[in-house]
Amino acid sequence: MPIASAFLVPGTPLPLLRRDNPPWEAIARGYEAAGQALAASKPDVALIYSTQWIAVLDQLWQTRGRIQGSHVDENWHEYGELPFDIRVDTDLAKACIASTAQIGVRSREVDYDAFPIDTGSIVATHFLLRGLDIPVVLTSNNLYHDGQTTENLGRLAAQAADAQGKRIAVIGVGGLSGSSFRQDIDIATDHIVNDDEDRANREMLALLERGDVAQVREKAPGYAQSARVDMGFKHLYWVLGALGGQYGKARTHAYGPAFGSGAAVVEFQH
Repeated sequence: MPIASAFLVPGTPLPLLRRDNPPWEAIARGYEAAGQALAASKPDVALIYSTQWIAVLDQLWQTRGRIQGSHVDENWHEYGELPFDIRVDTDLAKACIASTAQIGVRSREVDYDAFPIDTGSIVATHFLLRGLDIPVVLTSNNLYHDGQTTENLGRLAAQAADAQGKRIAVIGVGGLSGSSFRQDIDIATDHIVNDDEDRANREMLALLERGDVAQVREKAPGYAQSARVDMGFKHLYWVLGALGGQYGKARTHAYGPAFGSGAAVVEFQH
């Protein structure tokens, strides 16, 4: 596989919109460290799967050459706007679309002005690709796809890039534990909602760091269920698929809370 680098990153906008808050500033620093690693790996294109781009009928892929605008997050609108300017590798996106029939997945192009780009894709491209002339392939999170289907999509996307002679940065955008505070809090004291979910997050991160893919696969379903992991941890399966189901080890650049839920920046090393 033509892997330059691979990352698991959070889609929450809090480290971007309120970096002045210490618990979230730590995530922003980790994100920037991952961005430096991505730049050093010199990919030709970034393959991005975000749990926040929700699809129902088909697997959607952005094919508009350049998408620009300003987005207001539906949960954190009081913190301001998220401007974006993203260049898309249309040729590779269309190749990905053509490939998915072989696994029984129907894909569709998205190519029109003012399409609502999701928060996770905007945050990831801001931190990881800012200042870099690197196009992306953006694909959606179909609610009816399980982890295996998502892993297959990641594999096919990487194979399509390889067929075009392109080195890729693989990015899975999503959170860890999914519980959040249901009341106002002092954001300066933000923390994971409960000790059990904090412990589960740390245990999974340790497994990822060791590169024990067999144990990661064994533990991930139970972890996703008990810790209410964002979209069943499908963003991890996207990364694993693109990596061909194996990697050497991983590095956690940051781990912390996002209004009670878990957020981590992880770099995979192959």
